[in-house]
Amino acid sequence: MGDFDNREREEVFSKKVRAGKRTYFFDVKATRSNDYYVTITESKKRLEDGVFIKHKIFLYKEDFEKFAEGLKETIEYIKEHQLMRTSHSKYKPKLNLL
Repeated sequence: MGDFDNREREEVFSKKVRAGKRTYFFDVKATRSNDYYVTITESKKRLEDGVFIKHKIFLYKEDFEKFAEGLKETIEYIKEHQLMRTSHSKYKPKLNLL
């Protein structure tokens, strides 16, 4: 019973985002000392055998601000440079994330 209680308490919040062929999971989890952290998981089905391949990032609260700043800067770079190159094409990326 103790292991079950720990697993139940571990996941605090979960958000699933389907994006084309990929699915992203944003999960808030709690440590034993009840500190929260985020796991970001990318899941994609491999066409050859139907197996789901997962990649996971663990993001701890002391890194939230620096991570968010880096992500914002990276997205802004793509918006500025990708939009310039695609201004004459049909494809217009929607990157209004931050």
